[in-house]
Amino acid sequence: MHIRFNLTKKILAWYDNNKRTLPWRVGKKSGNMLYYRVLSEFMLQQTQVKTVIPYFEKFTKKFINLNSLSKASEKKILKLWEGLGYYRRARNLLVTSKILVNKYNSKLPEEIDEIRTLPGIGDYTSNVLAALIYKKTTIALDGNVRRVISRILNMEVKKIDFKVFKNINKKKIFNTERNSDLVEAMMEFGALVCNSKIPKCSICPIKKNCKFYNSTNKIKKLKKEAINKDINIFCYLSKKGEIALTKKNNLGFLNEFNLPKIESIRNNKSLKNWKLLSKYKNSISNKKLNINLYYQFSKDIPNNYSWYSIKKNKEFMPTFTKRIFKQVSVLF
Repeated sequence: MHIRFNLTKKILAWYDNNKRTLPWRVGKKSGNMLYYRVLSEFMLQQTQVKTVIPYFEKFTKKFINLNSLSKASEKKILKLWEGLGYYRRARNLLVTSKILVNKYNSKLPEEIDEIRTLPGIGDYTSNVLAALIYKKTTIALDGNVRRVISRILNMEVKKIDFKVFKNINKKKIFNTERNSDLVEAMMEFGALVCNSKIPKCSICPIKKNCKFYNSTNKIKKLKKEAINKDINIFCYLSKKGEIALTKKNNLGFLNEFNLPKIESIRNNKSLKNWKLLSKYKNSISNKKLNINLYYQFSKDIPNNYSWYSIKKNKEFMPTFTKRIFKQVSVLF
């Protein structure tokens, strides 16, 4: 797993000439460097740059700095986040902003292990922030960077021990005072040149040293397989135009939101008293859901359920729930 060439020098030279202009790439003099970086890193988790930019701009227009964000209500945060998905990120962002303002005086902890204790921040994000804010000598291993290293070595990602890789190559990698730039350069290079679908090897500055490019036995791309799931959604409805929702469901995700009763079709629940309203498909991340939507009008609902107005509901809802509301609304 040794790198035999000056990876850092070549990647930084490429970055200087090809980096994108992104709204969160600001210097310390702006006064908002930490805020912009924290906000963008939360948004960029499992989401593409082009999708994030308009949301980032909406947030920074509404909340001008970290302090104003920390004072926002969860309802406002979720409303602005609407459509970006993975709503737990929004809640964690709000909690983390409060901790940074109140506990750390609007500064980032200096140690990576301490940064990692903040809600919603794992190994990757803690390393990114440490490098960008404090120029720590570290590599942030997102999917782009893992892919670049995998191709340089022509080894499958799952076969690479990245801790060992960093240790044995630290003299080749951390030989620059521009480590914050290096972290971004590696991610940018993976996104724009060494991309997942069709790598642009013809313009790659390191192709002469890349084992993937020079090998006749190239590693194959591992496809992320879609997970198909068949579910029944059971909607208790009232004659007043209400639907009963609960946070206790068997969906396996969106657990922080109120939803109707959801069960796997495999459970073979008795459908007595239930009427089929529709069959449809919905996709969330790599999950493909085949949905049967049932309903019944009822005065009594199980424990842990509460009534919500279908047409006048003011609670924030993910798109998944909105689609259910839209379908049952035709019954009133």
